[in-house]
Parts: sequence; C-alpha cells; structure tokens
Amino acid sequence: MGLTTGQIAADIQKGAFKPHIYLTNVCLSYFQNMAGFVAHKVFPIVPVPTSSAHYYEFDKGDLARDNMSRKPEFGHVAPGIYGKREKFYHCDVDQVITGIDQISTLDFQRINAPAVIDPRRNKVRWVAEQMNIHLDRIWANKYFNADSWTHVYTGIGSGTVGADQFYQFDNENSDPVTFFHQLRTRMLLSGLRKPNKMVLGANAFTALTVNPSILERIKYQGSEANPANVTVNVLAQLFGLDEIVIAESVYNAAPIGAKDKIEFICNPNDALLVYTTNSPSVDEPSAGYTFTWDMLGNGQYTAVQQYRGEEATHTEFIEGLLCTDPEVTSADLGVFLKDAVSADFSV
Repeated sequence: MGLTTGQIAADIQKGAFKPHIYLTNVCLSYFQNMAGFVAHKVFPIVPVPTSSAHYYEFDKGDLARDNMSRKPEFGHVAPGIYGKREKFYHCDVDQVITGIDQISTLDFQRINAPAVIDPRRNKVRWVAEQMNIHLDRIWANKYFNADSWTHVYTGIGSGTVGADQFYQFDNENSDPVTFFHQLRTRMLLSGLRKPNKMVLGANAFTALTVNPSILERIKYQGSEANPANVTVNVLAQLFGLDEIVIAESVYNAAPIGAKDKIEFICNPNDALLVYTTNSPSVDEPSAGYTFTWDMLGNGQYTAVQQYRGEEATHTEFIEGLLCTDPEVTSADLGVFLKDAVSADFSV
C-alpha cells in the first residue's frame, strides 16, 4: 500500500524519505531486440514426448532412383527396395536462477514505483533474455559452422575462384545473384530440394546491401522521394528464397569482473543457405529440426518459475528452464559460406 501525503511529508522532515528515488519516465535497459535472435526462426520446432528417442531417415538415393522396368510376359519385376536408417536425439535440461531480496523491494512497493523498475518484472525479463541468448548459442554451435554441412564454400578477395570458393561480397568481382542461383541448382542435385531460407551474419548482410552487382539490378526501382534500398525482402527475391534472417543477437564473452567483450553469437562474416520445412513433416526433408521436450509436463520446452527461498533469507528466486536438442537432419540440404566478407570490411 502506498504512503499517504501526510506520511510522506513527515518522512521528508525526518530526512527518511527521498522524493523521486527513481525517475518514472525513463529506464536504461539493454535488453536485445527479439528480431536479432535466430533460434526460433529457421528450423521447425518438434515437440517430443520423451527426452530421447530414435527417428527414421529414408535413403535419398533409393527414393530418387527409377525402379520401374518392363514387365516380363507371365511374370513380374523384382520388388523395389528403399532403405532407412535410425537417427537419435537427446534433449538436455539447462537452467538459470536469479534472486530477489524481499526486504529491498519494499521501497519500490511503498512509493508505488512504476512497473518498469519493478524488481520482479525486471528479473523475469532478465531470465527470458538469458534463455534467448543461450538458445542462439546452442543454435550457432550446431548449425552456423562449416563442420555441420556437406557443402562448404570459402570467400576469397583475389585470384581465380576455385571449386569450393567464391568472391567475397565486398569484392568488386562479386556477383551474388548468379552465385546463389548456382548454389540452388547444386543443392537440388545433391539434396533433391532447392534452398528456401538463408541466415546472414551481420557483416555479410551489410556487404550485400552495398554490393555493386546487386545495386545495379535495383537502381531503376526507386525514385528521388523513395530511393531503391537493398532490404532482406529484395535480397530474398533476387536469390529466389522465401526468407532471409539476419543473425544480430550478441552476448558478453567476458567473465564476471572482466571488461565487457560484446560479440555476435553467429560469426558476422559467414552465411548459411538451407532448405527447411515450415513445420515438422513426414513427407518432406529438412536440413535441421529442433527437438524440444516439456521437462515439467506443461507442454512448454521453456519455462519461467518463481519460488520462495528459506524462511530467514527473505528471498525469492526466479528460475528459467529450457530443454532442446537441435539436430542436423540432412547435411546435404545446407550450404555454409565461410568468410563471405573480407577482414577489412568486418566491424
């Protein structure tokens, strides 16, 4: 319950009350824009009933082979055979906990502090931010690296382009539109699907927005009032993709007590081109799936809970839990582009 006017006046005279302890119209918080996180956007979420199990993968070569032949008179052809293999997922539970001192929160309650500085509200937001950062780091370690995919290309700044190379996007010889359409055809031959999504590191995206070859293609689409700009939608149309995601989430790589070292979670100089379904499917392949298990039995693979500490501590705790296992389910349906921009272009 808030203080009355008389109580506040009395406390001011005693020096026990400091008006405007906190501003009520501004708060400096560095919570990230959710648009920069990628873990929820690229690969389908697959809710699973158990923390670990097997799933089937049918043989791509057998499915694409022409198994029909001429029927012999009075007989029949040999039965067609297609193979399958078992793959395995295992979801581990990760946790983060923070505390609230019940005594110190009384100051906020008694002066009717605005919700923006409510310790409980802020701690819940902090826990959610921690889970988003952790999910993106898991995602990047699994997917956004050259070791996970069959096809890996490396950007170069000079010389002749080799079989597994391309000109970096900030190079004057770079023609990303032609290059990405070539990659689409190559993926079709190796994985039976053309790519439909791409994840761009922050520097790779910036380089594409100023790439001369791309600017030349769109220069007549603008006007003085509305100049032509290279956006993710423009790039998606040029490259023949359904969606492009910019990986802009960051984290502090420094330990507590050391100077902050803010880094991109996904390497800003790289890019990933994939084919993936919009939802789990038994009839479609997908480069990856994110298996999730509801560790508390409430249907959610992420959960935020609040509980009291021991009696004499006058403390509350807020807990965040998540349980997930991102898996590369078809390495042929991913193309990883390493060093897509030069070191000079990088921030």
